[in-house]
Amino acid sequence: MSQPESRQFRLIRRPVGLPKRDDFEFLVEPARPPEAGEVMVGVEYISLDPAMRGWMNEGKSYIKPVGLGEVMRAGAIGTVIESRAEGFAAGDVVTGPLGVQSVATLAAKDCLKVDPSLAPKPLFISTLGMPGMTAYFGLLAVGEPKQGETVVVSAAAGAVGALVGQIAKIQGCRVVGIAGREDKCRYIVDELGFDAAIDYKTESVPDRLRETCPNGIDVYFDNVGGQILDDCLARINLRARIVICGAISQYNSTTPVRGPANYLSLLVNRARMQGMIVFDWADRYPEGMRAMAGWLKEGKLKSREDIVDGLDNFPETLLKLFTGENFGKLVLKV
Repeated sequence: MSQPESRQFRLIRRPVGLPKRDDFEFLVEPARPPEAGEVMVGVEYISLDPAMRGWMNEGKSYIKPVGLGEVMRAGAIGTVIESRAEGFAAGDVVTGPLGVQSVATLAAKDCLKVDPSLAPKPLFISTLGMPGMTAYFGLLAVGEPKQGETVVVSAAAGAVGALVGQIAKIQGCRVVGIAGREDKCRYIVDELGFDAAIDYKTESVPDRLRETCPNGIDVYFDNVGGQILDDCLARINLRARIVICGAISQYNSTTPVRGPANYLSLLVNRARMQGMIVFDWADRYPEGMRAMAGWLKEGKLKSREDIVDGLDNFPETLLKLFTGENFGKLVLKV
C-alpha cells in the first residue's frame, strides 16, 4: 500500500496579537507509518476553538504549548486508515488530538472510537465533543445551578455558550445570554429558548443586565473576561457562582491581561469564582455524552455548526473566532 501524504500546518512563530498565516508553515509530507499501539487516521473535520490561541503561547499553563515546528494542536474526527493497536481497525471512526493536518499518526490510547450512525460526524467535536463536555461539566459541576435561579452566559451564541444556556433551561433556570450581533441575539432567544439576550456591541451591558436580571445573577458562565466579567460581578447575588471558562477578549491582547476590578463583590456576596478545564472531567465524559445525546434526541438541545471547507483556509478561518464572525461551533472540513 502506498503511503498517504499529509497536508499540515506547523507553528513556526509565537503570534503577537492575532495569529497570522506567516506564523504557520504549510507542508506536504509522507504520513508516518504507525508503530505498535498506534493508528493512522484520515482527518475529516477539525475543531477550531479559542483555546488554540493560548496553546501557541510560551509559558506555564494547564497544557504544554505547541512547540515551534510542531503540527498545530487541534481536536478532530476522522477514519482509521491503518491500525497497529488492539481494538482499532481500518474503517473505525475516532476523535482525538489529531491536529491541523489531513493524516495523523498517534497513540490509539489518545483516540476515542465513536459510532457515526448515532449523529453526524461534526457533532462529535461539537455538542458530543469537547465544547459539549465543557458546557455540561462547567455549568453543572462548577456552576451548580438550581431551579429558578438566574444564569447569565457570555459568548452565548458560541459553541460552549449556546449549550450552557440550553442546559440551564433544562435545569429550570432563567437564562440571559450576552452575544455580539442582532441575529445571534435573536437566535438564542427564538431558537434556543433563552429568556433574554444582550447585544454587547450595540447595547449598554450594565443597563441591560439590570433590566433582564432584576433579581440579580446567581450563576455567571464567563467565556470572555474583561469588561463584561466586571459588569456581571456588579450584579451577582449572595453565594453566586462564577465559572471562568475562557477570556476570549484577552487572548490576542498585546498588553497585560486585565483582571476583574469588581472582585470585591465576591467578598461582599460570599461568592465563588472558579476556573474550569474540561480535561479534569475526562473520566466522566461518557456520562456527559450520554446526557447530551439524550437531550438532542428528545429535542431539548439544538446544535449549530459553522463548517468552513478546505484545510488550506485554516489560518484565516481561525480568526473568525476572535472577530465574532463564526455562528455556532467553528469546524474546518478537511
